[in-house]
Amino acid sequence: MSQNAYFTESDMKQALTDFARSLGFSLCRVAPAAEPVHAEAFRQWLADGCAGEMAWMERNADRRTDPQLVLPGAKSVIVLALNYWQGEVEQRGSMDRIARYAWNEDYHDLIASKLRQLDVFLQQHGGVQNGYSDTGPVLERDFGALSGAGWQGKSTMLIHPRLGAWFFLAEVLTTLDLPPDAPLPNRCGNCVRCMVECPTGAITAPHRMDARRCIAYLTIENKGSIPEALRPLIGGRIYGCDVCAAACPWNRFAQASQEAAFAARPGVQLGLRELLALDDAQFRTLFRGSPIARIKRRGLLRNVCVALGITGTPADLPALERAATDPEPLIAEHARWAVEQIAAREG
Repeated sequence: MSQNAYFTESDMKQALTDFARSLGFSLCRVAPAAEPVHAEAFRQWLADGCAGEMAWMERNADRRTDPQLVLPGAKSVIVLALNYWQGEVEQRGSMDRIARYAWNEDYHDLIASKLRQLDVFLQQHGGVQNGYSDTGPVLERDFGALSGAGWQGKSTMLIHPRLGAWFFLAEVLTTLDLPPDAPLPNRCGNCVRCMVECPTGAITAPHRMDARRCIAYLTIENKGSIPEALRPLIGGRIYGCDVCAAACPWNRFAQASQEAAFAARPGVQLGLRELLALDDAQFRTLFRGSPIARIKRRGLLRNVCVALGITGTPADLPALERAATDPEPLIAEHARWAVEQIAAREG
């Protein structure tokens, strides 16, 4: 007799929720595997060029708007949240210049391991799955909102009343027909703090983000030169940006994560000049297994040069002048710009 013979849909849902929590997930919710609510808006966003150089989003546009193209026969989307808020910790070195999620281990690897365990669990109950965490063709915030894992704020971030905006999302498409959860009401009201505080004006309207102006895009996804007009607006940040997330008043309810893998590693506690002095081997050693590794030394030091151009003093000039002769043209270009900016400020 099948182990599911006496399992009701509600039993299965509770077992799933319990297992997800045992893996460390903060939330486990379910949405139907239907066309995402913002499918058409997403297509228009792509047509308007708002994705910038992220051509992979356009290549997968059809799959992102039709779960059946990702997993034929999919009936449910399991939405999981993993809290990464570390609380109000002392920020040393460059920590305040780096998005909190990137202080230590790469969340892709951490969550992928948990999703593999979840897949085994669901297979035992007859399911076929595809799981993703910001790695596949899924409009995750749409399914997150549909499942009640939060509501989409005006910054486009998902917000939960107990987690604020400090959590990762993961999705598992499954052929199991699970009872869906109800969405949460949108509780942003008239608040526009995220829009007002965005340094580059990347939130061009409520629920609309122009990635080409977003600091996270400029410092991570953008592989080339950072547009000079936007460099002064970056505000010294060198990997990602937390401004719109930190501005959200719902964060006052956020509780510190129990996941030790998110605590700050030594690399992010170095100062800007110390980072600028890293050679390739040192960079790889310090940031192995970190999200920062994906932009490589050339990307991080490019960003460091821009930060020093904005916030640096004459004491930073020797380090920048050395960087201006770096064999990597991208670093050298941004170092020369930074030298010019400091010289102009000092007259």
